[in-house]
Amino acid sequence: QVQLVESGGGLVQAGGSLRLSCAASGMIVRINAMGWDRQAPGKQRELVARISSDSDTYYADSVKGRFTISRDNANNTMSLQMNSLKFEDTAVYYCNIVVGWSNYWGQGIQVTVSS
Repeated sequence: QVQLVESGGGLVQAGGSLRLSCAASGMIVRINAMGWDRQAPGKQRELVARISSDSDTYYADSVKGRFTISRDNANNTMSLQMNSLKFEDTAVYYCNIVVGWSNYWGQGIQVTVSS
């Protein structure tokens, strides 16, 4: 079993910053890709950022230049630094990891940006 624990969400004013973290534990030999998705009320879940095992990164256009994803392979953790937050960044954010051929998801953490 693999467990993912997300932390760092909350309420912030527009223009502010938050840092999300995700810690993975359990039957993990090696984590391949890691990433964050989000789902806003009434909208489909969307990819926010991804980071490969070689630390290659991908960002959705909507967050490019504002969000930075990073990972610590030694501790099986991942972070998402979110700067210049906008009202439209309000969503539940989900941590995702790929171990072997399996995808694992966290339970989600709320990020609310007030305008």
